[in-house]
Amino acid sequence: MPDEKKTEEPSLEAYAQGLPYNLEAEQSVLGSVLIDPELLPTIMEKISSPQVFYTRQHRALYSLMIRMFSESKPIDYVTLLDESRGEGIFENDGTAKNYLLHLMEAVPTTANLPQYCDILLEKYYMRGLLTAATDIASAVRQEEGSASELLDAAEQKIYDIRQGRQTSELRPISEVIIGVYDSIYEMNQRDDSRITGLASGFTQLDLMLSGLNKTDLILVAARPGMGKSAFALNIAANVGLKNPDMDIAIFSLEMSNPQLVTRMLCSDALIPSDKMRTGHLEKEEWSKLAVTAQRLASTHIYMDDTAGITVSQMKAKVRRLKNLGLIIIDYLQLMTSGTRIENRVQEISQMTRNLKIMAKELNVPVICLSQLSRAAEQRQGHRPMLSDLRESGSIEQDADSVLFLFREEYYADAEESGGADDSTRNTATCIVAKNRHGSTGDVTIGWQGEYTRFFNLEMNREAPPF
Repeated sequence: MPDEKKTEEPSLEAYAQGLPYNLEAEQSVLGSVLIDPELLPTIMEKISSPQVFYTRQHRALYSLMIRMFSESKPIDYVTLLDESRGEGIFENDGTAKNYLLHLMEAVPTTANLPQYCDILLEKYYMRGLLTAATDIASAVRQEEGSASELLDAAEQKIYDIRQGRQTSELRPISEVIIGVYDSIYEMNQRDDSRITGLASGFTQLDLMLSGLNKTDLILVAARPGMGKSAFALNIAANVGLKNPDMDIAIFSLEMSNPQLVTRMLCSDALIPSDKMRTGHLEKEEWSKLAVTAQRLASTHIYMDDTAGITVSQMKAKVRRLKNLGLIIIDYLQLMTSGTRIENRVQEISQMTRNLKIMAKELNVPVICLSQLSRAAEQRQGHRPMLSDLRESGSIEQDADSVLFLFREEYYADAEESGGADDSTRNTATCIVAKNRHGSTGDVTIGWQGEYTRFFNLEMNREAPPF
């Protein structure tokens, strides 16, 4: 039966194209599900996408199995045969019956199923590498961009393969539903399911934002002297100490790495910054500094103080981190686009779009600091608003959340009429001006200028956040 032969041996096309492929392993994986449907969850843990299978029929069958699993339908020879009718997987009913029987007969033993899955993944990655190498070579020969752009594109292709991502295929909703279902279940098991992302360490802010969520671009803006850098470093320390295995990348275009570390030590050890600068510490302060240094050294916080860094250069560096969880950039107006754009507004817009794309590609929250224009200085009350974003362009549009830091004490102390009253002394307002995940509003947090430290007002002022 030539038609059945053609269906059973789709590997001929693969071999003709020179693509790595293992027909027997693919058949054994699918056949194992028909023999024992309880094995499907085990397979799904290893093979998350049907694209791991090379042949069209196998991809379609695996997609069908996932859909049936998500719909809580039983999976066996009869039910799969019935569901496959009308899907266009096989040429006719006879071919479908024969091939499904052949899949079960092709399984040597279900005990070796993990090894079969590993073979599939190995061939899948090899095919991806071969395709990526071909695309890269073609782009270089045709000079489809500058050397820097081609290098970034090449690194992105390799990174996507390593992450197991498929950017060239549409995904059926049945695949996505399983991941969403698992995510909802995981949140249900948490102590506080209202926080779906990373906890920043600022309780009320986390509740309003639902935490620092993956793929989000979070803009923190303020006038100079409000404490943007301190706020970002406080978040980095909070996240790093609570998640010791998570990699956190800080790109500082304004301060050097030693300056960043000095600030973090001040905030966490509660040692006045002027003492840290002069080195005149008391005996007990040296002890506190030693303990804090050990705590911070145990985190996976990485720093880069390259001036004028581009988004592409950031991506190239953070891709080397194995367990990336958060990126912090200080600050937007000191970055460069790496391309010739005479209009600064357009350049800023391009960078914010690229930052949002980076957050989505790397699947992590990106916190970017930004300066505000002088408009707030002339306004009564000095309260910042979205229109104050400097060279705004698409900043407001690209950001998922926009936070403004505002301290009345800062302005009150600078005015001739006198200092701030007790209600605003040592406090700051984090204004959530934009929030794609929920409501906007004000969050009041504590501020200790001598330690360059923000903190939760309900917490003990003398205790570090974690």
